[in-house]
Amino acid sequence: MKIDINSIPVVILKSHFGSLGIARSLGRLGVPVYAVHSDANDPTLASKYYRKAMIWDIDKQPVAESLKLLDDLGCQLDRSAILISTSDATTAFVSYNAEKLKKHYMFPSQPPELVTSLIDKKKMCSLAKEHNIPIPLTMFPQSKDELMDNLKEFQFPLLFKCINGTRLTANKEPKMIKVNNETELIEAHDQWEVSDKPNFMLQEYIPGGEDSSWIFNGFFDGNSHCVIGFTGKKIRQHPAYMGAASLGVCLQNDELNHITCRFMKAIGYQGVLDIDYCYDYRDGKYKVLDVNPRIGSSFRLFVDRNGMDVARALYLSLTNQPVLPLTIHEGRKWVVENQDISSCLVYRKDGNLTLKEFLASFKGLKETAWIASDDMQPFLKLCKSYFKKLFV
Repeated sequence: MKIDINSIPVVILKSHFGSLGIARSLGRLGVPVYAVHSDANDPTLASKYYRKAMIWDIDKQPVAESLKLLDDLGCQLDRSAILISTSDATTAFVSYNAEKLKKHYMFPSQPPELVTSLIDKKKMCSLAKEHNIPIPLTMFPQSKDELMDNLKEFQFPLLFKCINGTRLTANKEPKMIKVNNETELIEAHDQWEVSDKPNFMLQEYIPGGEDSSWIFNGFFDGNSHCVIGFTGKKIRQHPAYMGAASLGVCLQNDELNHITCRFMKAIGYQGVLDIDYCYDYRDGKYKVLDVNPRIGSSFRLFVDRNGMDVARALYLSLTNQPVLPLTIHEGRKWVVENQDISSCLVYRKDGNLTLKEFLASFKGLKETAWIASDDMQPFLKLCKSYFKKLFV
C-alpha cells in the first residue's frame, strides 16, 4: 500500500518488539521514525527504520524533564510529529500531559480518567460490569485476612494479578502469577504487597486450550466508531498458558467485534485498542481480561491483504487520509521467535505439544517479530545478547 507521508514523522515512546513492528510498518512506507527508550543496547534500536533513538527513561525521570526532552525533539523535527505510546506508563504520561505535548505532537484524544480506568484492572472491571460486558470471577481483597476469606469463592488454580502495572517497583516484575495452592498464593502476596495500598486481585482461571484465548485489535475514530477491527487467537502464549501471544492466528470473530464495539462506543473511546478475551465454554461467553488503550505488542499479527494494520490506520487518520475497508487475511500467523521457543519447552514438558504439532503450528506463518529479510540487525543483536548470557 502507499500513503502520503508528507514528511510527517513518528516518535515512539519505549522500544520493544512491538515498537519494532511499528518502525518497520511505517518505515517501509518512507515515514521517518524516531524512538525514545531507556536502554541504548536494546536490540530493537538497531533497526534501520529508526532514524534516531533518544536514550531516556520516561518511566523514571521527572515528568517536567521528559516534557522538556520531547519539546526539544519537537523543535528539532521542525514540524508536528505523531506520538505513539507502547506501554501503560507512557500512555498515561501522554494522556495526563496532552495539552503540553500538543504543541509539537499529534495523537488521539484520550481523557486521563478513561485511560486510568482501562489500565487499572479494578476500575476496568467496574467499567465492564457497568456496561454489561462479561468478566471472569474477580475479587479485590484489601488485606491478607480478606484474601484468605475470599478463597472460598475460588477453586485452584487461580490467577494472582497486579491491578496497576505502573505501580510495580521493577519493570521486569511479573504482572500475573498462576497459583496452584494456598501456599503459593501466600508467597505471591508477601512478595508483591509492600505498601498499604493493595495492588493485587484474585481472578478465576478459566480452563481451556488455544480455542479460549482471543484478541481484538482495532482503531476507533473521534466518534468511537471502529474504523478497522481484527480478531484472532493465541495459539501459544508467553508465559505459557496465561501471557501474551507468542504464536497467534488472525481469525474473524463477529461476536467479539460486536462486544468490543459496543463497549468502546459506550465509554467514548478513541484511538488504537488491544483487548484480551477468554472464551468460557462453561457459559458460552467471551470475558474481558485486559484492555490496553494503545498499540499492543502483537499488532503485526493483524495485517490485512492490502498491508493495513493499526499503526498505519492511526497514521492515516491523524494525517487526514482515508482508511480503506479491511480485506481480512484469515489464517495469517505471526510469531515472537524467542518467546515462543521458551513457551514451547513448557508446553512440551507438560505433554501438551508434540514435535508434529509444533511443526504443523507454523502453517500459515507470514511474519516474525524479530527476523525480517530487509532489517536483520535487531535479530542478530538479540542473538548476540543471548550468547553473552550463556557464555560470558
